[in-house]
Amino acid sequence: MPEPYQDLIQIFNDTFSSSTNTRLIKGDDEPLYSPANDTCDYHQIIFAHGFYASALHEISHWCVAGKARRLLEDFGYWYMPDGRDAEQQKTFERVEIKPQAIEWAFCVAAGKKFNVSADNLNGAAGDTITFKENVFQQVQQYLHHGFPVRAQAFIDVLANFYNVSLPLNITQFSANTTFNHSETVTHV
Repeated sequence: MPEPYQDLIQIFNDTFSSSTNTRLIKGDDEPLYSPANDTCDYHQIIFAHGFYASALHEISHWCVAGKARRLLEDFGYWYMPDGRDAEQQKTFERVEIKPQAIEWAFCVAAGKKFNVSADNLNGAAGDTITFKENVFQQVQQYLHHGFPVRAQAFIDVLANFYNVSLPLNITQFSANTTFNHSETVTHV
């Protein structure tokens, strides 16, 4: 049964809507970040199909994106859809390390299972063990040096809402994940 996403929308919007003019929106299709424009006066993090994991993943990209990137659709990131060859998959995995490390922290703070995702069902699998290790190493870096400001703020409100003890520590991560080649819809 999918995780209910309504609380997540409320938590995010209560935390960031006023201070960053950004709202989390359930989408019916692929995820998308849409900056404020002529048709909408606030930034939108649109997550896929009401999937809780998609929402956390898209929020993690928003937490990594700098001020200039948050003014661009999908943060101006390179994205090659499913079906990437081995070289394209390597590039994809390289840009996914930080967002997936932050997403993992969100999952821990919410008491949810995290799945490292290569997001390439119809293409080359890449070196999944190395990718997972790289994401884990980034988690360790964040735990030691601190998460980006927006990421830490969201970790704090998630942990408070789900009654998870802070600060997060490495033992919470080692037993909290699996590698899933196809699980979550990821984007950006």
